[in-house]
Amino acid sequence: MTRAVIAFGANLGDREATIASATRALAETPGVQLVAVSPVYETAAIKHSGVDPVAPGYLNGVVIVETALAPLDLLDVLQAVEAENGRVRTEHWGDRTLDLDLIDFGGVVSADERLELPHPRAWQRAFVLQPWLDVDPDAVLPGRGTIAELRRVAHDEVVRR
Repeated sequence: MTRAVIAFGANLGDREATIASATRALAETPGVQLVAVSPVYETAAIKHSGVDPVAPGYLNGVVIVETALAPLDLLDVLQAVEAENGRVRTEHWGDRTLDLDLIDFGGVVSADERLELPHPRAWQRAFVLQPWLDVDPDAVLPGRGTIAELRRVAHDEVVRR
């Protein structure tokens, strides 16, 4: 079994219900065991141009799982759960009912056309770092350092719900 960190976010529809549905779906997936679910944080929507004050805010957090699945198989599960919860991919960094990102997979460092590990921007995002820190205070992001130190320098604002 490999420990994986999955970030979740939702800013459209019934965000709380969507996150709960996605968490249940992950917990019920064969080969996936739920280890921890972080507190949920409210954050502003971030687009390519920066913070979008007009877009609905996000609820964000992380789940930690132990999995027997390979990274790309887990990614397929995440994308299926997104689709089951109404995710439509029309705009990169656009508003969405659900976003599930594989952040870390047992410290693996890799990149291909479908998946880069660890997630290439996680180290800069308080909305990933703070909930991860809440459930795993000793966590380390390969190639970047401890989650605690990365969180200290991440500047985006998160508000615990």
